[in-house]
Amino acid sequence: MKNLAIILAGGAGKRLKGDIPKQFLKLSGKLIIEHTIDKFEKHERINEIIIVTNAHYYDKTIEIVEKNSYKKVKKVLKGGKTRQESSYIGLSATEGFENVLIHDAVRPFVSKEIIDEILNALDTYQAVDVAVSSPDTIIKINDKNFIEEIPDRRYLRRGQTPQGFRFELIKKVHEFAIKDNYLNATDDCGLVLKYKLSDVFVVNGSDFNIKITYPIDIHIADKIFQVRNESIKSVNMSEIKDKVKDKVVVVFGGNSGIGKEIIEYINKNKGFAYGFSRKNNVDIRDYKSVKNSLDEVYKKHKKINAIVVSSGILNLGFIDSISLREIIEQIDINYLGSVIVAKASIEYLKEAEGSLVLFASSSYTRGRPGYSIYSSSKAALVNFAQGFADEMVKYKIRVNVVNPERTATPMRRKAFGREDESLLLSSKFVALHTINIMLSEFTGQIFDIRISDQRKV
Repeated sequence: MKNLAIILAGGAGKRLKGDIPKQFLKLSGKLIIEHTIDKFEKHERINEIIIVTNAHYYDKTIEIVEKNSYKKVKKVLKGGKTRQESSYIGLSATEGFENVLIHDAVRPFVSKEIIDEILNALDTYQAVDVAVSSPDTIIKINDKNFIEEIPDRRYLRRGQTPQGFRFELIKKVHEFAIKDNYLNATDDCGLVLKYKLSDVFVVNGSDFNIKITYPIDIHIADKIFQVRNESIKSVNMSEIKDKVKDKVVVVFGGNSGIGKEIIEYINKNKGFAYGFSRKNNVDIRDYKSVKNSLDEVYKKHKKINAIVVSSGILNLGFIDSISLREIIEQIDINYLGSVIVAKASIEYLKEAEGSLVLFASSSYTRGRPGYSIYSSSKAALVNFAQGFADEMVKYKIRVNVVNPERTATPMRRKAFGREDESLLLSSKFVALHTINIMLSEFTGQIFDIRISDQRKV
């Protein structure tokens, strides 16, 4: 089926009380509307995108589309006075689609999973809403501010977008509303219910899929960008084998553990992977050493498609007793080394429009006693990667972070001794997912790799 996405960006931002509409505010290196368009542009099941924008920001929206070279955005239209009018403007501008998803430009955290759920449901239903349960009791009050009713919370949901429809159904509903002079519907599912042309099925949304409306929402959204992770659900082995063929990959920290597994898999499947570490006299804290390593590989193949930094050290040490030398060493290897590799990588990855993959740890979100230096260095690394990813968009370099749960590696065994390996990720499992991430179109993401995912395989 052909699927259209209509992104509504016509809001004036009055509730945010800013000088410009909220969809054109910057968040984590990009405009909010750019984050939103990206989600639909990168979704393989979305065929075309129409943006209905604030009329005063029409030229700016055109500039945004041109700057990002969005291939799926076919039209930018000037919006109407109401959300309902803007929806109809988008629906009236095209034809030939079976399904349409209508989404608020100020919901930049819509996930691939939500879009998939809606499209899957449209195989069966004609109208689909997305919603999340409410943790709070919802009360209904009267005109005098007294409680009139407390509805049963089990049946209450907070609606989100996108909302999905069979194209002809939602267009017909809008035409009925215009004929009746009903012009102020707050969402499109409400129109479907008003004219009783279809039931509306509900799929689960996400607490992350917030609508940026008030000033505090900007701060919440900024925090979500810091902690929200992607999760790779599955790895298609045959696809990975095909994709690694002829790829040139450099792994810093490739002497053991995850890095070694990445190198072995790529070389086994007709790619070219090279590992560098202190064991072959390459220190990621030394820019010249890193640069010489990359030059060596580039001279041999005339390209480098991806660079992975899996180097790291994990030592127990409480601040009141750990030496300054040990503190500096952990920060230098776990954080500064990755920054140095990132800087040295730019000229090679820029030419290949390639990928840089860094490694975090599940401890980056909260410092742990005895490992405060390790945890904080990984937190700094994630923050760096998010900013660096935005800087590299202009070069089409992708930057992502792999965040595995406890993994059976020599570094972990050295720190924690022998453990029940059924409670750990295997290095090979993490390596395969890392290769999958390395070859993906994502950038600026933190990817969780969970033990529960390994148990499903």
